[in-house]
Amino acid sequence: MKALTWAIRLTIFLFLFAFAATNTEPVALHFIFGQVLQAPLVIILLLFFAAGALLGVFSLLGLVFRQRREIGRLKRDLANAAAPVPVEPPPAA
Repeated sequence: MKALTWAIRLTIFLFLFAFAATNTEPVALHFIFGQVLQAPLVIILLLFFAAGALLGVFSLLGLVFRQRREIGRLKRDLANAAAPVPVEPPPAA
């Protein structure tokens, strides 16, 4: 199974490497206010992929911190519930 996984990874890497090697022509990317960025197509695609991944990570940070806070609260509640309750001896008659 590991050999198949590595074969798939190698195939994907070779495909992406061939794509990068064949797309080295500069491309003009026009922004607002007349700004132009000229770079190879592969570099521009890599930048936009990285920016999208970073945006996805930032969008999940609030959820992750909220879940961590809730897990901490639930662990404290569980520890308090599992603590032995002190029992007072009945009063002597």
